[in-house]
Amino acid sequence: MAAEIVNPRSESKTGDTGGEGGAEPLESIDPAFALHRGGKMAVQATVPVRDKDDLSLAYTPGVAKVCSAIAEQPELVHDYTWKSSVVAVVTDGTAVLGLGDIGPEASLPVMEGKAILFKQFGGVDAVPIALNCTDVDEIVETVVRLAPSFGGVNLEDISAPRCFEVERKLQERLDIPVFHDDQHGTAVVTLAALRNAARLSGRTLGELRAVISGAGAAGVAIARMLVEAGIGDVAVADRKGVVSAGRDDLTPVKQELAAFTNKAGINGSLEAALAGADVFIGVSGGTVPEEAVASMAKGAFVFAMANPNPEVHPEVAHKYAAVVATGRSDFPNQINNVLAFPGIFAGALQVRASRITEGMKLAAAEALASVVGDDLAADYVIPSPFDERVAPAVTAAVAAAARAEGVARR
Repeated sequence: MAAEIVNPRSESKTGDTGGEGGAEPLESIDPAFALHRGGKMAVQATVPVRDKDDLSLAYTPGVAKVCSAIAEQPELVHDYTWKSSVVAVVTDGTAVLGLGDIGPEASLPVMEGKAILFKQFGGVDAVPIALNCTDVDEIVETVVRLAPSFGGVNLEDISAPRCFEVERKLQERLDIPVFHDDQHGTAVVTLAALRNAARLSGRTLGELRAVISGAGAAGVAIARMLVEAGIGDVAVADRKGVVSAGRDDLTPVKQELAAFTNKAGINGSLEAALAGADVFIGVSGGTVPEEAVASMAKGAFVFAMANPNPEVHPEVAHKYAAVVATGRSDFPNQINNVLAFPGIFAGALQVRASRITEGMKLAAAEALASVVGDDLAADYVIPSPFDERVAPAVTAAVAAAARAEGVARR
């Protein structure tokens, strides 16, 4: 008889107060704790082990035949293990949501959440891996050694500017997709929403001047993707103002950013850059003064994506903007990474892509934008994460782009 599998959350927890000295249980303070009791995910077998015959096939001696075959033909690992359908969700806990550097253990609820979103929205299995190291080379070496077990690596909540170097070095060392979702997932969804906002207003991306608040992981990636997509111009502002070639305080990443953005040569503050701008994209937090929003061009777009407090509150933004988007689910046009990363990885894994290219990301954005179709409206420039058309559309587009760019291996 097979052993019974018990969900830890279903077990009685009598006497567990959630604190010392009979303190009030955390579950009674906030229902989020009840949902997280025992964790949000588990490992589930895909084959039965009901008797000795099943056991002999699933484990010894049957497993030895499969191991030997893979040893002789390593590519068989994709057919006879889970490798080609599983992603490692890797973090060092240094930039977790809006909580900052809270460490690997405290990051696990987020990484578990990311893993279940992979499964729910993309049909992709994912394993949370929280690393107890923050040095770039230590992270890279650790992930390289773990890589044989996985078909892809999703980097998550690693602080900038280290995240750029970690991703670059892993892409150089590994022949599987490596994708930093805080950068590229955000950029894909932002571009998709901006494409539709432009279409709604009868304009093209090439006619728009955008200003991005935030020169971290998301801001840099969004700027790069908008330039790749043909934006008219884009300037990026950090805490000290617009990133421009004339500044002498730029990191190497920001020096590179200055080289391909801000064709207009704008200097000074974010507020100054917004005067006459067509698009505001916020990925930094803080508050943008209402006067600065009012100075934007007529028919502007405001994408204020900081959570939980947008840089421009939607009530204020709607006074001046034709399209308003946020990162929150309680307002229309939520810019949510879950619209991108499940389908991107599903498409890459489907064709056993060796990496995720710029073309694959642009294809994902185009496919995501196309889901809206003829239903396009000011309060609907991006689909809901629960729209069942999203993941299949993104998956198919990414797989096709991988084949077109020569990185697909099947």
